[in-house]
Amino acid sequence: MLTPDLAARLRLAFDDDRDAETFRLRLERYGPELADNLRAVYGNHADALIGELLEVMLHAYHARPADLKRLDEARLLRPDWLQGPEMVGYVAYVDRFAGTLRGVGERLEYLEGLGVTYLHLLPLLRPRDGENDGGYAVQDYRSVRPDLGTIDDLSALARELRGRGISLVLDLVLNHVAEEHEWAVRATAGEAAYRDYFHIFPDRTQPDAYERTLPEIFPDFAPGNFTWNGEAGGWVWTTFNRSQWDVNWGNPAVFREYLDLILTLANRGVEVFRLDAIAFLWKRLGTDCQNQPEVHRLTHALRAATRIVAPAVAFKAEAIVAPGDLIHYLGSRDHHGRVSDMAYHNSLMVQLWSSLASRDTRLLTAALAAFPPKPTNTTWGVYVRCHDDIGWAIADEDAARVGLSGPAHRHFLSDFYSGEFPGSFARGLVFQHHPQTGDRRISGTAASLAGLDLALETGDAERVNDALARLLLLHAVMLGFGGVPLLYMGDELALLNDTDFAAVPAHAADNRWVHRPQMDWELVASAQADAATGQPVTPAGRMFAGLRHLLAVRRRTPHLHASTESRPLPSPDPCVLLLRREHPTGVLLQVYNFSEHHITFPTWPLQEQLGAVAHDLLGESQFHLGGPDLALEPYRALWLVAGGNSRPTHQPCLWYAQLRLWVRTPNIALSTSSRWRRNWWTCIPRRCGCMSAKG
Repeated sequence: MLTPDLAARLRLAFDDDRDAETFRLRLERYGPELADNLRAVYGNHADALIGELLEVMLHAYHARPADLKRLDEARLLRPDWLQGPEMVGYVAYVDRFAGTLRGVGERLEYLEGLGVTYLHLLPLLRPRDGENDGGYAVQDYRSVRPDLGTIDDLSALARELRGRGISLVLDLVLNHVAEEHEWAVRATAGEAAYRDYFHIFPDRTQPDAYERTLPEIFPDFAPGNFTWNGEAGGWVWTTFNRSQWDVNWGNPAVFREYLDLILTLANRGVEVFRLDAIAFLWKRLGTDCQNQPEVHRLTHALRAATRIVAPAVAFKAEAIVAPGDLIHYLGSRDHHGRVSDMAYHNSLMVQLWSSLASRDTRLLTAALAAFPPKPTNTTWGVYVRCHDDIGWAIADEDAARVGLSGPAHRHFLSDFYSGEFPGSFARGLVFQHHPQTGDRRISGTAASLAGLDLALETGDAERVNDALARLLLLHAVMLGFGGVPLLYMGDELALLNDTDFAAVPAHAADNRWVHRPQMDWELVASAQADAATGQPVTPAGRMFAGLRHLLAVRRRTPHLHASTESRPLPSPDPCVLLLRREHPTGVLLQVYNFSEHHITFPTWPLQEQLGAVAHDLLGESQFHLGGPDLALEPYRALWLVAGGNSRPTHQPCLWYAQLRLWVRTPNIALSTSSRWRRNWWTCIPRRCGCMSAKG
């Protein structure tokens, strides 16, 4: 790509020899990847596009602030910056968290106290007025939602975050724009160049042909994938909503526009881009128009161009797709490790909630075992909850491996987490019921889905304790799995569903706002004070204290570097999940009891991995594994490494004993034979083997 003539012309574009050499070296490194992928997608149009992109990249390089150029060099010296165990993410809406961008800046000490190094502020670029899909119907990528502040406020916040070692993460919607976006307005006005930015058809012939193989994303309020627009005089492709026009990535001008947007925002201080709806970019007749090969070539090319100008920037793929498709977003074959730097591990999240409901980890184990290995230079984004609903993405093949029906299990999970299943502890809401497929997604905060809502309503202290123990278990798995753990705002306080979400007219039709509550800063202060006593008594204080401990242990555990992966091991008890992590310092074996029962767990699987003595990092306690069994308390989590001082095999760890003080109200004995539990187990006697085996 870098010919002698081009090298000479590039030198004339710089006043500083060092800058010229830096740009040239990066172009030599990443230029071939950029050119090869563009030629594969755009053919004969690629060379003209490359010339236009060089102008875009040169302009962005010259405009890049000095402190960001220094960050670029630092990241090149530490390319695994996203992979370390010190990386901790926090995800929040600006207005729900602190009102405005300046308000977020006033709350950074709170985030630092949690150890946050990665702050994802959910959609804040200017959306269309009115219903806007929670901010994902973007009208202007170069300005901020007016009530949140200005684009200069965003730059100032990014600088302050950077000074505290926190990376700013923003959403970049790649698949569509709001119908009020300048491109769509000009297309509607008849400008041919901008009509080519979209998929607009004069009649139903082509839309009907595509519809035969297209799924519906929001069947309740956005059925179909095409919308008639009278002003545009055609059927517009609108995958997500009639007001969101899918852009045409088959047009090279669209690639140029989005690269310019990425580099502009990168120069504002954005360090990670969440590539929203990336799976949908390329349209191909006769397919579901998701996960097409061109998507990965386009992302690879965007990444290569961004690396030339701003190598400190990383991409995160928002691809909620099957595991076999997901791995390609991190790169496979020619794209190995060169597409997105990070992707959501949606399957882990879904399987955690599945195991919690069924008290059975066999499906989780089977699903993780079937996952192909990721490139070692990439990482997962792991999470318990997020701003979106939970779709039960459980493959029929995984379910069949453990003797389950996929449709029946998905139906069970929807029933369980909507509170319809007898004995369920959850308080979720059904989102987007699809009558044809029977799919029902679920909305709700982690605390409400884990049973805290119901427990507080009934005044049952034991149920409150169980709910908090479930939440801490889920977060222990998330923090121990490897990758960037993404804490969703309020989960550190066990915030409940916002039952008044419908009072805001723009939110009323979308019950996902039930798990997007306002941050309660009075509760924060109370929880912090409660946790500081060492024996917190409130649900928020217990959750806050327990989570901070888990985070502290994670930061000092080198085994959790994301270059290695957690692999499941066969477990002799279906209630217990075993995860193994290889590391140069040794093996980390994680043990998780997904039930509310005391379990007598055989020690032989632990001995095989760790030898005769194990040390629990979470509790700073040791276990002799020479005996036949190990006692696992309800919802117990262990992070075990080999070796340690001698202690009796069954002695509870100090941290876990303290945790039981936090989440077990004094003078309430643990009972595994309560009427509620008997009712539960008679409802689904086959879903977990621990009750009959361990009683």
